Amino acid sequence: MTFKTMMTGLLSAFVAAPALAQDLPVVGRPHQGGMGFQPASTELARDLQWLDGMILVIITAICLLVVALLAYIVVRYNQKANKTPGTFTHNSPLEIAWTIGPIVILVFIGAFSLPVLFKQQEIPDGDITIKVTGYQWYWGYEYVGEDLAYDSYMIGSPATGGDNRYSDDVQTMLTDAGYTKDEWLLATDTAVVVPVGKTIVMQVTGADVIHSWTIPAFGVKQDAVPGRLAELWFTPEREGVYFGQCSELCGISHAYMPITVKVVSQEAYDAWLAASKDEGWYTDVRAALTN
Repeated sequence: MTFKTMMTGLLSAFVAAPALAQDLPVVGRPHQGGMGFQPASTELARDLQWLDGMILVIITAICLLVVALLAYIVVRYNQKANKTPGTFTHNSPLEIAWTIGPIVILVFIGAFSLPVLFKQQEIPDGDITIKVTGYQWYWGYEYVGEDLAYDSYMIGSPATGGDNRYSDDVQTMLTDAGYTKDEWLLATDTAVVVPVGKTIVMQVTGADVIHSWTIPAFGVKQDAVPGRLAELWFTPEREGVYFGQCSELCGISHAYMPITVKVVSQEAYDAWLAASKDEGWYTDVRAALTN
């Protein structure tokens, strides 16, 4: 990482502070011993979580039915209860039933899952378009049409003055940025900032190897493949801080490549955007990497 790139990240944190004081609730994050999904904060996430629940009910019913049939057969047709075994080799009605039954179940699941898939893949016109590039091992963001670009590193990574290990200095950096110790390995020095209720389109690619950009609470995940430009979209429904991680094994520091998204009011977003531009928070990521 070059000095120019590092200074850009430090400046960005300073500039963003007035417009984004950390009074936002932390909504999307994992919890120790937690089970289930993070709170759904987009329509896509609600659809996916509902679909998961519906399929879980179907799978549970199938498992209970199979276990019940096995128990019945063990009891009814064991050697003591059935001393003379049957000699038949097949049962056409039963074979037809267990062939048609799974087909009906799969068609039923597909009738609900395919619309969710199509909704994910049909990219709407975005109110804000952000290009995200995965690097080893950080993220670069460019706000399309805004002449605004910056890099995002995990707080405590070498780029922020750490060594990927927790220390008092890392705790100080977390506190200064408005995070707690529990959010170490999740929080970044700069965050993706978007307004609530607006449609956000992310253009995702990779600069070196395959990465994956994901925010569980938004129900989005997209591989960042070098040489390809993929898209995802979401419309956040509540203000807050959301965390994600690179979800594709991408090298030795894969575990230290988190994602932070802050969803704010339109007024706070406009103030943040204006302050970022006024203070010169801009760098061409590709140029910075080659200087």
